[in-house]
Amino acid sequence: MKYKYYLFDLDGTLTDSGIGITNSVMYALEKFGIHISDRSELYPFIGPPLTDSFRKYFDFTEDQALQAVEYYREYFRAGGIFENEVYKGIPEMLEELKARNAVIALSTSKPYEFSVQILEHFGLRQYFDFIGAATMDGRVSKKADVIRQILDELGDIDAASVLMVGDRDQDVDGAKANHLHCAGVLWGYGSKDELMNAGADYIVSVPSDIPVL
Repeated sequence: MKYKYYLFDLDGTLTDSGIGITNSVMYALEKFGIHISDRSELYPFIGPPLTDSFRKYFDFTEDQALQAVEYYREYFRAGGIFENEVYKGIPEMLEELKARNAVIALSTSKPYEFSVQILEHFGLRQYFDFIGAATMDGRVSKKADVIRQILDELGDIDAASVLMVGDRDQDVDGAKANHLHCAGVLWGYGSKDELMNAGADYIVSVPSDIPVL
């Protein structure tokens, strides 16, 4: 294989978490008197750090955004975390990579605690050698910073042997910030135009495309 190390985004790449995330956002917004009837309006929340999205899409102040995240987590912990499902073909793709002796890491802007719970719940934890995730306090949340932490854990490796896989422009941006190649996937919440404009090195339409890049 051209790549030995694979870094995977979680939401919109490994699992379709749209229902749980948008329900959690709706719950948080209701606390501020904001009602959203069309959940598709909230799809941009899937992937990026939550505080950034509350500020960007609803003009929240920093304090309001932090409070909104706390409300979000109330719903998410109570059940939203598992309003989620693994995309078809993901376990088989991960199995194929492991059979080829690839090193697999998670690289997500979701907090570590939630990320591990999700992987374990859906039987995916066994495939991951490293877990890169955000911190609950927001100290680490940007995809570029999560990727950098994973690379530090991997040690002295050739960047050309690492592939980031994700569904949003932030995945591509994070990879480029760390001088890595990135594969943009079309089964998640980012469009082909979004991924191409961000500079994805590959665009893939099904999980089975990844091991043969």
